[in-house]
Amino acid sequence: MELLSLVYRQYRWPFIAITLLSLLSAVSGIGVIAFINQYLIESVGDPLPILGQLVGLIFLLLVITLGSQLALTTLGHHFVYRLRGRLLKQLLDTDVARIRQIGQGPLLASLSSDIGQITIAFVRLPELVQGLVLTLGSIIYLGLLSPALLGVTALWVTVTMVVGWLLVNRVYRHLARMRQAEDRLYQNYQSIIAGSKELALNRERAHFVYHQLYEQNARDYRREIIRADTYHLSAVNWSNIMMLGAIGLVFFLANGLGWANTNVAATFALTLLFLRTPLLQGIGALPTLISAQVAFDKIATLNLAEPEPRFPLPPAPSAWQRIELEQVSFHYQGEGGFAVGPINLTIERGEQIFIIGGNGSGKSTLAMLLTGLYQPVSGRILLDGEPIADRNAYLALFSAIFTDYHLFQHLLGPEPKEALVAEWLERLQMGSKLAIEEGFIANIDLSQGQRKRVALLLALAEQREVMLFDEWAADQDPQFRRIFYQVLLPRLKEMGKTVIAISHDDLYFSLADRLLEMRQGQLTELTGERREQVSRDAVAHLDSEVPV
Repeated sequence: MELLSLVYRQYRWPFIAITLLSLLSAVSGIGVIAFINQYLIESVGDPLPILGQLVGLIFLLLVITLGSQLALTTLGHHFVYRLRGRLLKQLLDTDVARIRQIGQGPLLASLSSDIGQITIAFVRLPELVQGLVLTLGSIIYLGLLSPALLGVTALWVTVTMVVGWLLVNRVYRHLARMRQAEDRLYQNYQSIIAGSKELALNRERAHFVYHQLYEQNARDYRREIIRADTYHLSAVNWSNIMMLGAIGLVFFLANGLGWANTNVAATFALTLLFLRTPLLQGIGALPTLISAQVAFDKIATLNLAEPEPRFPLPPAPSAWQRIELEQVSFHYQGEGGFAVGPINLTIERGEQIFIIGGNGSGKSTLAMLLTGLYQPVSGRILLDGEPIADRNAYLALFSAIFTDYHLFQHLLGPEPKEALVAEWLERLQMGSKLAIEEGFIANIDLSQGQRKRVALLLALAEQREVMLFDEWAADQDPQFRRIFYQVLLPRLKEMGKTVIAISHDDLYFSLADRLLEMRQGQLTELTGERREQVSRDAVAHLDSEVPV
């Protein structure tokens, strides 16, 4: 099993030590049975010293067994800790395009459900290991007592285990299907939570989401987990009953056919009874290990990037003068996916550029390419005429506020930034609304427009050279929208910032140094009469079907 193989590779020597401890636990358990067989099945002398020895052996068995199980469980939790950290680091190191392609539902399911399944497996793994080791040890011991009885008993137990394994294989199949249904359920949960306002307004849509989407996936999940539980319980009860049957078979062969004396038969029966609980626990734990393997396989299918050992923090180029897109093209995966380019664009340091275009024209995709978050399918991005040698250094040039931004609560950036933050708190008219203590913004329960102002404050604190705004002013009231274009952007220009703003605000197009238009994935710079016309009537221009 790949999961256990990975644990062994990462924790080889602790794993070997725990295995040896488990073997010692098995030897101790068999030793207790041998002691009972030797001294207690028949009365031998004074029983009090024997009782003391038995108590000592049982205590030793308790200590060794508990120690081996705790060690294995602790090792498993260390592995899960590393696995969770690795998965998060993979998310941080994977291209944004791939993250968006996967979607939030499967990612959240892996971070919560899959990691949880693997954790449960390592909690139950000691039961499986103990059952396996005790079974092997008992086989050796019983073989010394009566090879003939062992042969028949082993055949009986083998049939029991084979049938149990066939049943457990069906468990694996249904758990894999259950996991697929769980992914779809997470997507339903996400839609219901994120779309609560729309669903409250439109009960017909709420009815559809609940009955047509959620209930179907919930029924699929219920069907698969019931079938998985059915096969699991069948395996457990089959094994339980067959182990009891093995005891009857042993006494039949010993007393009925004379294969062994009663003492040997009693020892066989005692050993089988001793094995019954750990063996059943092991079979019961096996589906959790199978579920963990399903979860591990599911994580692997995400195809996330291999994690880098560190967080690369190269300084951004400080003396750059020009960013160039040279024949840059990009298209989304899938047949008929939207394509952008080829695009040729030069951005000089300190420019204030507005990008306009209709919905779906490719503006946001261009922004992702400019910032380096999307990798071009063809063409190249140049910095001062040279191909980008260090992508992380290039990324460090940009601060961006996208339409689907996430609002963090910590102000991060080079020191000193207190004066900068104080200045912009006033400029953003947020001084009386935010409580900032040691760089932590305590209250972000704000209106959408105010949240965007906080996002701008966070971006400014980063003190990066290029600032990109994706329809930032769309959620601002008319007065503050005017302040943004006529006061804040000029102030950013004074600070030496290069500003790239995606905008639909035609009243302010004249304030840009350059005006670029995206239309059907193609980029055109508007100059002269065309720019004046757009500034006069942007909406009519953008809705026009006249080709550029």
